[in-house]
Amino acid sequence: MPIDKFINERKNVWQRLEELLQLLDRMTLRKLHREEVRELGRIYRRTASDLAIARAESRDPRLINYLNSLVIRAHGRIYRADSQGGQRIRNFFSRDFPQTFRKTWRYTATSFAVFSIFMAIAFFGTRHDPDFSEFAGVPAYAREVVINHRVHWWERLNNENQVGSSQIFTNNIRVTFYAFALGAIFGLGTLYVLAFNGAQFGAITALTYRAGYGNDLLLGFVISHGVIELSCIFIAGGAGLLIGTAILMPGNLSRADAFKSRGLDAVKLIVGCIPVLVVAGIIEGFISPQPIPPGIKIGIGLITGITLYSYLFLAGRDEEPPKS
Repeated sequence: MPIDKFINERKNVWQRLEELLQLLDRMTLRKLHREEVRELGRIYRRTASDLAIARAESRDPRLINYLNSLVIRAHGRIYRADSQGGQRIRNFFSRDFPQTFRKTWRYTATSFAVFSIFMAIAFFGTRHDPDFSEFAGVPAYAREVVINHRVHWWERLNNENQVGSSQIFTNNIRVTFYAFALGAIFGLGTLYVLAFNGAQFGAITALTYRAGYGNDLLLGFVISHGVIELSCIFIAGGAGLLIGTAILMPGNLSRADAFKSRGLDAVKLIVGCIPVLVVAGIIEGFISPQPIPPGIKIGIGLITGITLYSYLFLAGRDEEPPKS
């Protein structure tokens, strides 16, 4: 093929590739439209093929250098975009997760309210009558052990910190996942998980106070890890309610669109909770059961709680879109 004809037939493709590369100079690959991304891949491969043809059939060094430079630029942008996984993770935790939490805070607050209401009912019911704890799922034999023998069961973790920490982490993940996943049952499954766990926590706490060592449980064990651990359960519950309301109350959207939109937010909330649960599991397994002064454990609970909520309420605010 004559070189002039080759250039005339291909130059529009090369110019379009230059235009897309200029766009990528001002934005990331993720911000391009889907069709533009597909077009970029398609014309990049075609230009690379043109470079091979030019090298084989043309003696024009300017054409070869031009195409070589174009292919290198395109390859660099595509390769760099593919290798930006670490940056995407940083952006998620520095911006996407806290922004999503703030956008959906009402669902998290509802989750907290359900847990707290059932916890209060079970606590005061059990304080009045220890048999009430059975309604909260506490077996009778456990009630007798707590009241009659004043067992500090959490201290067993000191004998097997690593195993205990992994078991705690697994259990925390399980409760968090259930609170989220059961939201697909029109939100009812999420409400059940929150109510059950709140009632059980309230009943067990009341039993230890009846036995005279409630402060040992709350201030000597729960406080150091409980603030961030329970926060994750509330956030997961909010994520489950997001799913449930998308099905029941899609608003102006179709159920499919509402499920897609709120489901994406729900997944972001759950993914964001994972490292927090890891920290809570480590504290619960290695610090909470240790015989150290309660003041230190209270301090750990306050520091981790303040850190978590400062992050959730403040991170990414400078990149938040303006509210209409």
